[in-house]
Amino acid sequence: MEKNYKRVLIKLSGEALGAEGGKGFNMEAMEKVAGQICALSAEGVEIALVIGGGNIWRGREGGLSSMDRCTADYMGMLSTVLNALAMQDAIERVGKGKGADGNDIVCRVMTAIEMRQIAEPYARRKAMAYLKDKKVVIFACGTGSPFFTTDTTAALRAAEIGADALLFAKNIDYVYTADPRIDPTATPIRDISYLGVIEKGLKVMDFSALTLCMDNRIPILVFALKEDNAIIRVAHGERMGTIVS
Repeated sequence: MEKNYKRVLIKLSGEALGAEGGKGFNMEAMEKVAGQICALSAEGVEIALVIGGGNIWRGREGGLSSMDRCTADYMGMLSTVLNALAMQDAIERVGKGKGADGNDIVCRVMTAIEMRQIAEPYARRKAMAYLKDKKVVIFACGTGSPFFTTDTTAALRAAEIGADALLFAKNIDYVYTADPRIDPTATPIRDISYLGVIEKGLKVMDFSALTLCMDNRIPILVFALKEDNAIIRVAHGERMGTIVS
């Protein structure tokens, strides 16, 4: 099957990589994702990732509602670094000898907040050079500013690197007309426009992220991560989930 996309940005939730209840780390889940990323990289697909931090930090939930919003958001940014480092480790372990011509798959973590001992500061041109060199790049620390979600980070970085598509791997197989956990009449949507998402108030991603994708004409592919080889299949152009375009 011919791959449709030369360069993609994959958005993963932290919960999808978490252990029971979506907390902590599930190394089996990480290695499963890492295997798909390595397989695509070996085919020549240029891959960037943004990973949420919900398995580690959920912001001002529970008894933390009085916490300063900026402080909570910065703590969330730091949680994305932990996930990025764990995924980097998984990709480079799984990817030993799996690259083109038997090379190792190389992964770089770039952060919007500098922490030079463990990752590189984000620089667009350097990220582009890594991608062209078939290195996997993980963007961590969100945008580096509070009040912006990792959804917005994914859309922003996708626009900056000129991604062909934003692959939104979720715990649900489609975008639905309503929350299927609450409304039994909810039906799946296979295709919808950016404006359609806004007009219907669908919770695909936050509206700042959606607007960025709309302005830069980046298609959003929403699909279930739990499906076998879902990332590979979507990157190859197989029709899965919902396309927002």
